[in-house]
Amino acid sequence: MKNLAKQTHKVRIIAGNHKGRRIDILERPGLRPSPDRVRETLFNWLQFLLSGAHILDAFAGSGVMGLEALSRGASSAIFFEKDPQIAQQISQTLTQWRENHASVKIGDALSFSANRNPFDLIFIDPPFMDNLHQQALDKFSQSIWLKDNGLLYIETPFALTELTLPPNTHWHKQSKAGRLHFGLIKRDAHA
Repeated sequence: MKNLAKQTHKVRIIAGNHKGRRIDILERPGLRPSPDRVRETLFNWLQFLLSGAHILDAFAGSGVMGLEALSRGASSAIFFEKDPQIAQQISQTLTQWRENHASVKIGDALSFSANRNPFDLIFIDPPFMDNLHQQALDKFSQSIWLKDNGLLYIETPFALTELTLPPNTHWHKQSKAGRLHFGLIKRDAHA
């Protein structure tokens, strides 16, 4: 098996079944796992919503968001990642942690079609340099991807007011940490 690449640092899982476990982060341009402070706030918001949830980590990167959700009781997870080595690393972590109800798809999440039931929660955190936030928000807010009352998490380097919310969605929660802006968008019932 190929050596994955130089590992520069690790991030830890904050809570749940895998609390304290560390994830290796490969050195890649634009790969920046969400800071602990941001993840703590987000998962405090989600604490009563994760049990049994089906999630999509649309721009997985390190995979830390989806892995944290699984640790905290999500029933299933699908990770999309374009970089085959990073996807392989996430897959290895899932195997080591015996998360058999999770899978990794190699490729661009924006090019895939929905072929399953909609998700309860979708993480949207594309590489900032790609400027895909609005495109991803428009796609994943659709009913074929997100259940009624489902949530989209989005993380940006710019004010969330610069995003145009798709029809039948509204801001559920939002915050800022340093230069990062992040929030949850809720899909209205029967939208």
